[in-house]
Amino acid sequence: MKPSELRALTVEELKQKEQDTRKELFNLRFRLATGEVENPKRINALRKDIAKILTITSEKSPHQAGSSEAKKVKS
Repeated sequence: MKPSELRALTVEELKQKEQDTRKELFNLRFRLATGEVENPKRINALRKDIAKILTITSEKSPHQAGSSEAKKVKS
């Protein structure tokens, strides 16, 4: 998933997408252990998608924005 697509979503939608992606990753890892996975590269793609979602969620979080501005002023 592209970061531009994720930035268009709200924080609640991002959290839901994170949960769905984590569930899919769990199921894929389980199938990998049993030898039923068709595309093992999908695991890495899902991990990267989760990282993108978490990064964009933290960018949108009001808590993070305030603390980063405070750090810039102190420097």
